[in-house]
Amino acid sequence: MSSHEQNCFFRQRRAVLAGLAGALVLPRVAAAFDVPDEPRLAKHDYAEVRRHFRTKLLQKGPAPDKYESLTAPADAEKIFYRSGYGGELELVAWVSKYKREHAAKPAVLFLHGGNAMGTGHWQLMKPYMDAGYVVMMPSLRGENGQRGNFSGFYDEVDDVLAAAERLAHLPGVDPQRLFIAGHSIGGTLTMLTAMSTHKFRAAAPISGNPNAFRFFSRYPQDIRFDDSNAHEFEVRSALCYAHSFKCPIRVLHGTEEPHFNDRADLLARRARAAGIHIETDTVAGNHTSALPAEIEQSIRFFHGVAA
Repeated sequence: MSSHEQNCFFRQRRAVLAGLAGALVLPRVAAAFDVPDEPRLAKHDYAEVRRHFRTKLLQKGPAPDKYESLTAPADAEKIFYRSGYGGELELVAWVSKYKREHAAKPAVLFLHGGNAMGTGHWQLMKPYMDAGYVVMMPSLRGENGQRGNFSGFYDEVDDVLAAAERLAHLPGVDPQRLFIAGHSIGGTLTMLTAMSTHKFRAAAPISGNPNAFRFFSRYPQDIRFDDSNAHEFEVRSALCYAHSFKCPIRVLHGTEEPHFNDRADLLARRARAAGIHIETDTVAGNHTSALPAEIEQSIRFFHGVAA
C-alpha cells in the first residue's frame, strides 16, 4: 500500500469509524451484566441454534456509526442483494470490476470494519484483486442510512449469508472457491458466519473478538438486545461455539491490540479439540497499521487451502 493510500484509508476510517475509535480512548463504562472469565462451550451446532433463536431487541434503529454515501469506488460496481425475513431488505454491496473468462474465478467476501461501509475500506481490497479474486464487500442492515435494525453481531450474520449467496451466483465466479475475510467488527462477523454455513473454502477473521461478553463490556453503548439474557451474548460469541467452524480458519490480530485478541488461544484450543483446522497468528502493528500485512497473510492462507 502506498503512503497516499494509507493516508486516505486512515482519513476515511476516522470519519467512518468515529464512534468505534472514540470508544477506544474513552474510559470504560461499567457493564451491567456478568462477564464470565471463560464463557461456556455450548453443546449445539451454531447453525442449528441460529435456525431457532431470535434475538430480542429492546432498542430498534440504525447502526451507530457516522457514514458516507454508498457510491461505488471507481474500480467497483454497485449491486444489490436481498436479506431479512422474506427478503424485505435490499442492501448495497460493492463488487470489483472483473472480466469474465473461460475459467471461473475464486472470490472473497470481505466484511468491513465498524458499522458503516466507506471507500477507505475498499481501498484495501486491491491485493485480493491483484491475486485474481473477485471481491465483494457488502453493507449490512441499518448501515449507511439503509433499512433494517442494528442488532450487533446477530441478525447481521443473515445479511452476510445472503451476500455470500449473491456472490456465489455472479457470472464467472466459481461457487466452489468462495472465501470470507473481515476486519474488526467484520472479523467477528467472519467467525460467526464461518460457523453458520459450509459455503466457504476458508475464513480469515482479522482483529475480530470471539468473546461478546468482553466486547460489549467495552462498548455497552452498542447493546440493543436484552442483556439480562446470557444466551444473547453467547450467540454473538465464536468462543461459545468454537466446535462449529465449517471451514479452515486463520485468526489474525495485531501485536498492539490485545483487547481485540481476547481469548483467541482458547478459541483455537476448543476448535482443535473438535478436529477443526485453525491457525492463529499476530502481525506487528496496531488495529490499522497491521491490516495490509494481515490481508497478505489471508491471501497466502486462501491460496494454500485451495491448492
